[in-house]
Amino acid sequence: MSSKRAVLALLALTLVATPLIAEDSISAKLALTPPMGWNSWNKFACNVSEDMIKSMAEAMVKSGMKEAGYQYVVIDDCWQVNRDAAGNIVADPQRFPSGIKSLADYVHSLGLKFGIYSDAGSKTCAGRPGGLGHEYQDALQYAAWGVDYLKYDWCSTTTQDAKASYANIRAALDASGRPIVLSICEWGKAQPWLWGKEVGGNLWRTTGDIQDRWRGKKEWKPGDCCSYGALDIADEEAGLYSYAGPGHWNDPDMLEVGNGGMTDVEYRSHFSLWAILAAPLIAGNDLRSMRPEIHDILTNKEVIAIDQDPLGMQGRRVFRNETGEVWVKQLKGGNRAVILLNRGASEQSISVTWEQLGYPDQLTANVRDLWQHKDLAKTSGKFGVAVPSHGVVMVTIKP
Repeated sequence: MSSKRAVLALLALTLVATPLIAEDSISAKLALTPPMGWNSWNKFACNVSEDMIKSMAEAMVKSGMKEAGYQYVVIDDCWQVNRDAAGNIVADPQRFPSGIKSLADYVHSLGLKFGIYSDAGSKTCAGRPGGLGHEYQDALQYAAWGVDYLKYDWCSTTTQDAKASYANIRAALDASGRPIVLSICEWGKAQPWLWGKEVGGNLWRTTGDIQDRWRGKKEWKPGDCCSYGALDIADEEAGLYSYAGPGHWNDPDMLEVGNGGMTDVEYRSHFSLWAILAAPLIAGNDLRSMRPEIHDILTNKEVIAIDQDPLGMQGRRVFRNETGEVWVKQLKGGNRAVILLNRGASEQSISVTWEQLGYPDQLTANVRDLWQHKDLAKTSGKFGVAVPSHGVVMVTIKP
């Protein structure tokens, strides 16, 4: 047995004794706020390349997204083509001629972090080589390349146990010696919010894939559910708020802001909902050609601050009727972030009461509109305003 294979075998044996993450693990302090970055899939799918990723990283810096808090540049599926004779994963030499380490080094040189994609099964969702049976080998390779973030999918897994599979890859990543954020992409089928934190996942998908539309679930193929609109994902995640917190987040999937399937008003609502859900903010558009309106949504620092609030509480829905909703997120220091959401086809007045915020009625509070970037009149008891169709008014309320 070669020395490298002997090391891999020894590392694999350690998993039997320590299958779950330890509090002193090198990954224990990762993602204390929801990760922010960009991923290639929503816009480019399999059309990935070294040059495109470099240009997207450059655009993240030049556009001000880095300054706004975005840091991970993640290549999704289709970067890999096969395994070599020793079982090492091989990047597409045509699309990544300089290799993955060179690309990661370039991303790091811009002050950003680098992410990559694999799968817990034998093949990825696009039919490329998966990670099954190569977890420790791949983790060592990723660490050597300088990977900071791994999105781990769930295709071609047959009878595998999800919890055990993700505990395995986390143990492998930690054994590599490099802190690597683990994004569990299991689509919510095995309720990863119940065990994701325990196995060291930093974020876990709660539903099937998002698609660039306001609402509506659609089957991928007959009997195979589903892709989701933005509102459908928010509905699915509304009751999961107790499972999120620093280092472990519910993931409603990547952002579709700027990809063309929704109006700018709907994109603003989409972004606002993800922020109040304390969701990872992973952009999925072409950063090199953003319209000013899209840029302003993705870089709204006041809304981003709600997502990144260090208390780490996920917001919850406290009121809902046929078309109007109120979402509330507790912030560090006792303040509240509030979304008034209008699902309906026409403008309507929506209000939040201090009782819904957990405040006494007589309390006077300052209200700030986070999209208009202005302070509103002080008020007590409740706050209400007209909300446009498919739009939100997002405010902070500070006693």
